[in-house]
Amino acid sequence: MNLRKLTLLFFIMTSVGLSHAQSFYLCTQGDTRTASQVTFSNNGSTLNGNIQTNTIDSITMHVPALKYVGGDISLLPKYEEQGAQFKDKNGNAITDLVSFVREQGWNTIRVRLFVDPVKGQAITDDVNKKEVVQDLDFVTTLGKRIKDAGMLFMLDFHYSDTYADPSKQWTPQDWQSLNDDQLKTKLYEYTRDCLQQLKDNGAAPDFIQTGNEISYGMLWGAKGTSANRCYSTSSADNWNRFFDLLREASKACREVCPQAKIILHSERVPKVNVLTDYFDRMKEAQIDFDIIGLSYYPYFHGALSVLENTLTTLENKKYGKDIQIVETGYPWKWVVPGTTTDLQSTYPYSNEGQKKYTTDLISLLKSHPQVNGLSWWWAEANAKGATGNLNTDWYNASLFDNNTGKALDALYELQSFK
Repeated sequence: MNLRKLTLLFFIMTSVGLSHAQSFYLCTQGDTRTASQVTFSNNGSTLNGNIQTNTIDSITMHVPALKYVGGDISLLPKYEEQGAQFKDKNGNAITDLVSFVREQGWNTIRVRLFVDPVKGQAITDDVNKKEVVQDLDFVTTLGKRIKDAGMLFMLDFHYSDTYADPSKQWTPQDWQSLNDDQLKTKLYEYTRDCLQQLKDNGAAPDFIQTGNEISYGMLWGAKGTSANRCYSTSSADNWNRFFDLLREASKACREVCPQAKIILHSERVPKVNVLTDYFDRMKEAQIDFDIIGLSYYPYFHGALSVLENTLTTLENKKYGKDIQIVETGYPWKWVVPGTTTDLQSTYPYSNEGQKKYTTDLISLLKSHPQVNGLSWWWAEANAKGATGNLNTDWYNASLFDNNTGKALDALYELQSFK
């Protein structure tokens, strides 16, 4: 029990007159709550106010299960460096965005990590080059800022020099000459060393994604290769290679950050048979992880009914894992390029439409007890006042109005997930 929990425990004991109770049981999941958020019972009866302790032998404190809500703000330091003007919904200047979102009920922030984003520029699409900047030093500084603000830190290993997703899992340039055995060792050492640097600098992650959208494997090779893919029809050799890599990543996580939760991340929400085949294989291979992480973008993946079906299917499979939506988003004004599902009749591209999507998403997620996390991707995108390359090619599904710099209503609505 850390000092914060111990202080809270004594405060609650004193506030309800339990300083002489013979025994006291604290049931928690790593969170701290105020006394108003905690209930006490004795022989099935809820206790309120001051209690006569001479007739009480023990009391159990029931702490609500913690839910994790927030967003990915991996580019925030660059926006700040370029002079972006962040404002609350009323137009008041935000001096520190991390502290601001914490005040709005967020408790978790996600940040991506590339192996060598400088080398990654050569294989990154021109429109995305400005987003690929997060090396270990960058993430260490931002991660410490998150932790210093009293928030939880989700680290997203891409294990690439550029964005990794289902269509591209390119091996870092400096690792491409390694054979499979050497690559396993390198992945373990890299994961271990990154986590150790973060830990040594006050930025130990609370959640660790061992790969980003690794639905079809990871570390395929140099850009353009067709090798090492892990489809449902792929060879056992490909899958076993993938499993071996995941085992090395998990091993490093458990050694350096044993309290952190490991997330396996897929975006195959609309292809539930592919998704269950994937996690069936993970279960059979006894891959060590704690949380099923999903990307869900309605404009790519379909209406909320698609997500509903996927979550129900995953829960019925009884994998014994919590589920988190680690990436989501919806436009507030303009279409996101590449959109395949038009939901404007239900959720117009407006501040109100974006908020309604958020409200309905949260309502759906709350009906699934295994879902305990929700994160908005590129939440901090805000071109207002930015003087550099972040003032072009705006992201249309952020939580700030690029024209005014004002926070959108969905940012505030996220806290209702908890």
